[in-house]
Amino acid sequence: MSPDTLPQRVLFVVGTRPEAIKTAPVILRLRQQPELFKTSVCATGQHREMLDMVFEVFGIEPDVDLDLMRPGQTLNQIAAGFFDRFDQVLREMAPDWVLVQGDTTTAMAASVAAFHCRARVAHIEAGLRTHDLHNPFPEEMNRRVTSLVANVHFAPTARAAAALRREGVSPARIHITGNTVVDALQWIAARQDPPTHEGRLVLITAHRRETFGEPMKRAFRAIRRLAQSFPELSFVFPVHPNPEVRKAVSSLRGVANLELIEPVDYLRFVSWIRASRIILTDSGGIQEEAPTFGKPTLVLREATERPEGIEAGVAKLVGTDEERIFREAERLLSDESHYVAMAQRQNPFGDGKAADRIAAILAGHPTSEFEPAQAAVQSSYQAETSPDSKPSVKKAEVGSTAT
Repeated sequence: MSPDTLPQRVLFVVGTRPEAIKTAPVILRLRQQPELFKTSVCATGQHREMLDMVFEVFGIEPDVDLDLMRPGQTLNQIAAGFFDRFDQVLREMAPDWVLVQGDTTTAMAASVAAFHCRARVAHIEAGLRTHDLHNPFPEEMNRRVTSLVANVHFAPTARAAAALRREGVSPARIHITGNTVVDALQWIAARQDPPTHEGRLVLITAHRRETFGEPMKRAFRAIRRLAQSFPELSFVFPVHPNPEVRKAVSSLRGVANLELIEPVDYLRFVSWIRASRIILTDSGGIQEEAPTFGKPTLVLREATERPEGIEAGVAKLVGTDEERIFREAERLLSDESHYVAMAQRQNPFGDGKAADRIAAILAGHPTSEFEPAQAAVQSSYQAETSPDSKPSVKKAEVGSTAT
C-alpha cells in the first residue's frame, strides 16, 4: 500500500470506552509523525462519561464531538443520529482514511457512512467472529457489516485473519497486527506503581444485551454465592450504566464483601485487573486485557469471538449457568495448582507493537506481522485454514441448569 498524498488525513471515529482504549495507542503513534499523518478524532459520545474518562487518561482531546448520548435511546436512534451528523463531518474534513475499531454501532455506522462518501475505511480489530448474528448482539452484525466495506483489515490474530479470508477478503488487504489493547495496557502499566494486596480481589463486569433478564440473574446468583463462600476476598463490581444491568444488580446488595460501585476511570480499572485474583466478565475486551497480567478469566457468555484465549488456557467459557460459574470460580480460588496453570499461560493477543505496525502499514511500509506465542493457537489456526476445515464457534459447556 502506498499513500496517495502526504500527510494523509486520518479520521478516527470513537464512541465507547473500549473503542477509546484500543484506538488511543494508534492515535498517539500517528501523532508522532505529523509529516506523514494529519490525525483527527471524532467522538460520537455513545458512552459519554466512560469515553471522556479514557480520553483524559491518554491526553486525547476530540476534534469533533457529535454528542449523541441520550437517556434510554435505542440502537436505531443512535445510528440515525450518527448518520445525520457524521455526513457533514465527512464533507468538511474529507479524510483519506476513516479508522474504526471493533464492533460497536459507532464502528458500523461510521464505516457505512464513509463508504457512501467513498472514503477509505481501515478496521482495527477486524475478523472476530462467533458466526451467530444474535450472539453477541448486536456486535456480530456490526463487525460483519464493517468488514464488507473496509479497505484494510487490521486483524489482531491469525485466526481473525483466517476468518476474513474465508469470507472472501483479499489477503493483500489483511494485516495481522496484534491487538492494540496490549499496547494500551503496557503504556498504562509503565506509569503505575505495582499493585498492593495483589490476589485479594475478584473483579466482576457484566453488560451484554444477550444476557439481560434471566441469564444475568443466574450469573449474579453464582456471584453472590461465591462472595459468601470466600469472605476473606473482596469482590468488586463496577456497574455498567445500562438500566437493565442496574436493575439486575439489586440481587447482589447486602453482601458485606461485595462492593457495587460506579464505573471508574481506566487507570483505576487497570490497577484492579493487576491486583485481582480472578476475573468474571462478559466483556470482550477484558478477555484480551486479563492475559496481559496473567489473570485467569471466566467468561460469562455462551460463545466468544476470542477463542484464542480459551485455546491458550488463559480464559474459560462458563456461560450463564449458575452451578458452572460457581464450580469453576470456586476451583480457581481453592486449588492453587489449577490457578497457577491458568495464570502462567502466555498472552495470545499481542506484544505491544500493534500501533507501530498499523502506522507502518498506513505509511506504506509494513513491518513483520504479529505471531501469537501459544503453540495451541498456532496449531488451531493451521487446522482451521486447512482445505477440509470448517468454521468453529467456541461455546460454553453447560451444566444441569443450562439454558
